[in-house]
Parts: sequence; C-alpha cells; structure tokens
Amino acid sequence: MIDSTIANDRPRREVAATETFLESPDEKSFTELFLTFTPQLVSFFRSHGCRLDLSEDLSQEVMLTVYRKAGQLRNRARFRAWLFTIARHEVYRHHVKQPEEAAAVDWESLIDDRTKPAGPPAFEFHHWMTFLESREREVLTLRFVEEWEYHEIAAAQEIPIGTVQWRVFSAKKKLAPYLKRAEVTENHITRKAA
Repeated sequence: MIDSTIANDRPRREVAATETFLESPDEKSFTELFLTFTPQLVSFFRSHGCRLDLSEDLSQEVMLTVYRKAGQLRNRARFRAWLFTIARHEVYRHHVKQPEEAAAVDWESLIDDRTKPAGPPAFEFHHWMTFLESREREVLTLRFVEEWEYHEIAAAQEIPIGTVQWRVFSAKKKLAPYLKRAEVTENHITRKAA
C-alpha cells in the first residue's frame, strides 16, 4: 500500500517538475522530470508484460522523446496524458517489432510473485487477465496493481473518468466467476490437506 502522504504529494511534485521543465528545458529541470516520471513509466511497461531491463530501456526512450518534442506540446495541462500516450505507442511499437518476446514468460517476476504470502500466483493473475479486453486489462492493472487513482488513469488515457470506472466495473464483473471458482478450489485443497 502506498503511504497516503506520498500519494497525495505526487501530483504536486509532478506539476512542479513539469512546469519547471516546460518553462526552462535544461539539464537540471529535465533531471527532475526524469526522476519524477521514470518510476511510473517502468511500472507502466512492467504492467504490459515487459521485463525490468526492457521497461527501463523503453522508459528512457519515452523520456528522450519528451525531451526532444516538449516544445510541440500545445496544452501543458495535458502533459501527463501526452507522456503516457507516448508510452502506449512505445509498447505497441515494441510488441509489433518483437511479437515472440511479447509472448514470452517473465519467469523472474513469476518466481517473485509466487513467493509473496497473499494473493493468487502470478500465472493465475495473467491467465485471468486474458479473459478481458486490452482496455480493461490496462485500467485494471493501473488501478489495482499500480494503485493509480481514477482521475490519473483518465488523464493518462485521455478518456472520461466515467469510462475508466465503467471499464474497471466491467472487468471485475467478467472476472468474478473465475475468482469465485479459484476460491472454492483453494478452500477444497486446504480442507483436504487438513
């Protein structure tokens, strides 16, 4: 769980770093922007099935694009949405160029996730996500894995907040039967073991 003080402070830090960079794009202001947004970009790429090293590389590509093209941004208030639009395009370009890599399993993250005491194993989570449309997978991951607020998702995807809420609701409704089945199976196995 994210500390609420840090979570509440994040938008202010993002706005300050963004405004400083857009007003005077130099090495210092870009460094602050980079440090502010790169961890979010890495998480974004990881949530789209990229390995950690690839996520870091793609994040750097996105930030390089931001540095080169920031002068073309018409509406500064939409900077965050513009940034994540670039990131979505980067994911798409990567998966088109590397379709076999996109289908590869990231064993390291599966092992890490399986050692956590609570929650379903990662392979079950990824299996359940296949029942959803890509738009639903994306908002569900951003909302519950990355712990973004609805308004942050709406801004990043350039859609109304109601659409984000509807996609989360729809995804949860689609997954409910599978999650219930998994819970029943787990309870059955636990009773047999006892």
